[in-house]
Amino acid sequence: MRYLIIGGAGIFAIHTIKEILSHKDTTGVLSIGRNPQRSNTFTLGVGEGDDRYTYRQMHLKFEIDFLTDLIEEYKPNFIVNFAALAYATSWYKSSRYYDTNVSAVSQLCEFLYDKKYLKQFLQIGSSEIYGPYDFPVKEDEKPNPTSPYAISKLAADYHMMSLYNRLGFPANVIRPCNCYGSGQLLYRLVPKALLFGMTNQKFPLEGGGKAKKSYMHAKDLAKAIYMILQSDKLGKVYNAGVEKPNTIREITETIADNLNIKFSDFYVDAKAREAEDSQYWIDSSLIKKDIGWEPKISLEEGIDETAEWVKKNKEELLREPFTFTLRA
Repeated sequence: MRYLIIGGAGIFAIHTIKEILSHKDTTGVLSIGRNPQRSNTFTLGVGEGDDRYTYRQMHLKFEIDFLTDLIEEYKPNFIVNFAALAYATSWYKSSRYYDTNVSAVSQLCEFLYDKKYLKQFLQIGSSEIYGPYDFPVKEDEKPNPTSPYAISKLAADYHMMSLYNRLGFPANVIRPCNCYGSGQLLYRLVPKALLFGMTNQKFPLEGGGKAKKSYMHAKDLAKAIYMILQSDKLGKVYNAGVEKPNTIREITETIADNLNIKFSDFYVDAKAREAEDSQYWIDSSLIKKDIGWEPKISLEEGIDETAEWVKKNKEELLREPFTFTLRA
């Protein structure tokens, strides 16, 4: 089976590729990303010594013609689309988010309508499309996206399901909760807090850490993706997340415990993020019922895995930016 991973330089894609390559019936994985491949610190050595794996630098939005030529040559059986602009700054340059997250996806799918080699197109969605519900939200709950980013992700989900319902296009959507793990960039909560703690820096706890988020390890997400691809299900939307959310403060406290440092000495209060939702909480019972998936890695275990990666690569990570920079 041949797999095409779009947005393949991102850390969640890398964990997914490692999962796919661990199976003997995988004959090829072609990974597409907008950037050159980075060092092993961020690629985790994915595909090293494995001639089934290839990485190509290519931009989904601005090089769609090159991508479709490559797809026609490669003829993947499965496509997983991670490519998206995703951060809490989507009110500014919001057209960029729609360009990548909606327009480029629809253009790619039109090319794929008649491709008999394609068994499934799995779109990576987002739990943010539901907004701040105070109970675990199922897939059929009314969406309440509160940012251009979340709106763009919901639009892509709806587009994929319309293609399945009208044209029989082999689409599925997975909506994961927040994820983390080794290889993640330093503007994200878990690796940033770990590195701050290891280098005796005060971690800025935005809004006192009151917001609640569900955090799942990237390896659990990778398992969910692989199991959906191997199922006989099509035209489905699946939530994938942990049972309950934690406050950002609780997650930061768990990180302090992992590092054996006193929490009160670890953090400093910081201004709350602009227009941040108070809570994300999803119900993942459907994916458990349909394909038997549920997360296995506890928050403590996942933070320990990420901490080992940060410790091993601390000197390189200290040279990395701690802030997000929007690019097309």
